[in-house]
Amino acid sequence: MPAGNRRQFLFVSSGAAAGSFLASGFAEAADVAPLDFSQSGLATGSPKALKHKEIPGFLSAQQIAPHHTAHYGGALKAFVAIDAKFEESFQKGTAIDLPAFETLQRQKSSRGNSVVLHELYFDGLALKAPDPAEELRRAIEKRFGSLEKWAADFISSAKAAAGWAMLVVHPVNGRLYNVVSDEHAQGPLWLAMPLVVIDVYEHAFYIDYQNRKPEYIEKFMTHIDWDEANARFHTVHEHGK
Repeated sequence: MPAGNRRQFLFVSSGAAAGSFLASGFAEAADVAPLDFSQSGLATGSPKALKHKEIPGFLSAQQIAPHHTAHYGGALKAFVAIDAKFEESFQKGTAIDLPAFETLQRQKSSRGNSVVLHELYFDGLALKAPDPAEELRRAIEKRFGSLEKWAADFISSAKAAAGWAMLVVHPVNGRLYNVVSDEHAQGPLWLAMPLVVIDVYEHAFYIDYQNRKPEYIEKFMTHIDWDEANARFHTVHEHGK
């Protein structure tokens, strides 16, 4: 990756249709605030508040509300209960019987990852995608060949996924990847930082789009909060300098 100014990077689409991606200019990022995880449900035990209760032209309040409360909130409630069972076992020295232990361990990863991915998804949505800064744009062009090629691959990945698709940056080699995960506990590269996250489970779009998954994915491309993605990219690359 370029070793230039680590505080200038993001890009964004101004429109995506039929698998195309159009960038409408670039904006230089100022100092980027570090990521703040203090309000994560993993830290507080309570659902993180939504940045946007609706996104006109993309997602209605009727679509977002049950997604946030039932799916994200349900995963968090389950994770907190599982964690409490393990904490009780640790503190009291009482063993959990083997079948229950195996189930709880699997569910702990699944529910915990669901919490994190939902927070990344909701926090990464914008009413209107901001203009991009340049460093990540150059990084994506270097990795994928062009913004359009990245967008086409991301859209194809999301259409192929049954659960999640993500653009991630890996701190080990600094490379960008589009990855899919069809189960919350499977798919992502370990240690990778998700920059752009789309939830493609039906619960994420079915009220507004019914079975028109491709339309939902293509509209998503114009509502990516690249300032948020910028902060995620910055976190990895500042530490990787």
